[in-house]
Amino acid sequence: MLAAAAAAIALATYDWNSARPWISQRIGAAIDRPFAIRGSLTLAWRQQGAGADLARPDSWRDYLPLPHLVARDVHIGQPASIKAGGEFASVGQFAFAVELLPLLRQRIVVPLLRFDQPQLWLLRDEAGRNNWTFHKDDQQPSWQLAVQRVVLARGIVNYRDASTHVDAVATVDTLANDRLYGVAWTLKGKWNEQAISGSGKSGAVLGLQEHAAPYPLAATLDVGGTRIAAEGTLTRPAALTALDLKLNMSGPSMARLYGITGVLLPETPPFTTEGRLTGSIDRAGSHWRYQDFTGRVGSSDIAGTLDYRSATPRPLLTGTVTSTLLQLSDLGPLVGADSNASREARGVETVQPRNKVLPVEAFRKDRWTTLDADVKLQAQRITRGQGLPVQNVETLLHMKDGVLSLKPLNFDIAGGRFASNIVLDGSGKVDPRAIRAELKADLRRLQLKQLFPDINGMRATVGEVNADVALTASGNSVADLLGSSNGDFKGAVSGGSVSKLMLEEMGLNLGSVVVTRLFGDEQVKLNCLVADFGVRDGLMRSRLFVVDTAEAVINASGTVNLANEKLDLTLKPDAKSMRILSLRSPIYVRGTFKDTEVTIDKGSMALRAGGAVALALVAPVAAIAPLVSTGSGPTPATQCQALLARGPGPGKRAGK
Repeated sequence: MLAAAAAAIALATYDWNSARPWISQRIGAAIDRPFAIRGSLTLAWRQQGAGADLARPDSWRDYLPLPHLVARDVHIGQPASIKAGGEFASVGQFAFAVELLPLLRQRIVVPLLRFDQPQLWLLRDEAGRNNWTFHKDDQQPSWQLAVQRVVLARGIVNYRDASTHVDAVATVDTLANDRLYGVAWTLKGKWNEQAISGSGKSGAVLGLQEHAAPYPLAATLDVGGTRIAAEGTLTRPAALTALDLKLNMSGPSMARLYGITGVLLPETPPFTTEGRLTGSIDRAGSHWRYQDFTGRVGSSDIAGTLDYRSATPRPLLTGTVTSTLLQLSDLGPLVGADSNASREARGVETVQPRNKVLPVEAFRKDRWTTLDADVKLQAQRITRGQGLPVQNVETLLHMKDGVLSLKPLNFDIAGGRFASNIVLDGSGKVDPRAIRAELKADLRRLQLKQLFPDINGMRATVGEVNADVALTASGNSVADLLGSSNGDFKGAVSGGSVSKLMLEEMGLNLGSVVVTRLFGDEQVKLNCLVADFGVRDGLMRSRLFVVDTAEAVINASGTVNLANEKLDLTLKPDAKSMRILSLRSPIYVRGTFKDTEVTIDKGSMALRAGGAVALALVAPVAAIAPLVSTGSGPTPATQCQALLARGPGPGKRAGK
């Protein structure tokens, strides 16, 4: 007992400043980096306090007096693996206790490490090497360091990460009278060239041992206009793993999350989501799960679960996203088909020319090779105001090696079914400069009376629409792809009604102008419409285009140029009723999609059977025949079948 007391007195009265070189050398060897105490070094015997170690509450060790060293003006250098130079940390006052028995085994066990007025420079290079991991990769040091808890007071933390492109500075200070949180911090800097700012709180101490004690976290961040709020726990701080957070995110577009998370998401209207984020990081990689999230994108609701795993050669994103109600306008940003005001709101340059209709905003295919994905997308209903009855939308978004496919993309619409397969190859293997696209789609049995139930007179119609589309293309935007497309477009409308009002509701302003010129503003009974266009290098050329109404048979010929958005169509009517005098003259549809001019050639008369010329072509009729024989009822299908079978020659009046 006397010997122990004498030893304690000797330790307390010893001039520890003379031991600074020895202590600096031993700690430097333990942490594998330069360590120097340039100020005074003192020692006192102190108890750690009951329950001080969160991993071992109210332990007997908390009552055992330990040597408590206080060092001033402490400097810690970088490990040899970091080539940036400079210091890892400098501390105004550095206080720590040391357990005695482990020293006999060349282990420095520090129950509590306190930094007052510290400055830390946390660095990670492009290879993933960091300066905050205290171990040697090749061998164990002769002296080992085990730090159980860390406290930072009035500190500044500089964080620079070359792999995630973060360069930020945080101020850290202790909180008083807060039962859950003991440290508050603020943050400013850049993340992937975007301004970042934020604040948050964390536990009073940071446990560095791998134990199950939860370490509380709460934070709000603003990264380039995207706001992130998180609250939860970190259960293994030493490895920066095992996060369990309640996460809220909002921003101008989900695509902005790419710079933060590295996860490729589409362009969207402003969004907000809330869900649970769990994650873990180890040497094998990272695994993140955003589960049971809900939110809104524009005016549409979303929900689901997404799972992200790091992998070779690319990380993998899987999961399911569902929606009860999607607004059609909220889907526009996916392909750059929204307004310039919407583009400004989501932080995208307003590149759409005022005289163009087709979206020219380029796809970001350079990001397509950073991620593989298998995500199921489902929507119960898509609306356009009150009049687009699209239901049961389902697609599987698959991305592999830069090739994006939607196979299938199917939905119900107005009593009919739209089925399609879409492939966008952005890998650069087929075309290094552009995306290669393939589209195959068919529409069957769409009912006009269900498509526009609120339009006066539409409730009585029985019209049915069928169509086939097969296109291939190359380009970097919707406009590019359509402007270079090759393939076929075929369609048939059996029965129903047409009016200026209906076409305006569909957004087909050109059609509404033509109908007004031909028939005025009246509802026009449609017996049949058949169309067959060949597409080559973006030029749609009519092979067959005939409209049979109660008033006339109209044959259309000409071209639609998708590359420059120009129209050159001639409508040749054959009037069935003498009261529609304007139907005796050809009508020219020319101009652009944005500015279309419809004129009547009053100097010449249309042939009575002008609309029948194309019907004499056997190949187009054979191509359209399958579409007019798939009707669900006898009347609509019969009307078109009769028109195709009749094939009137010159001198006959269609319908007679």
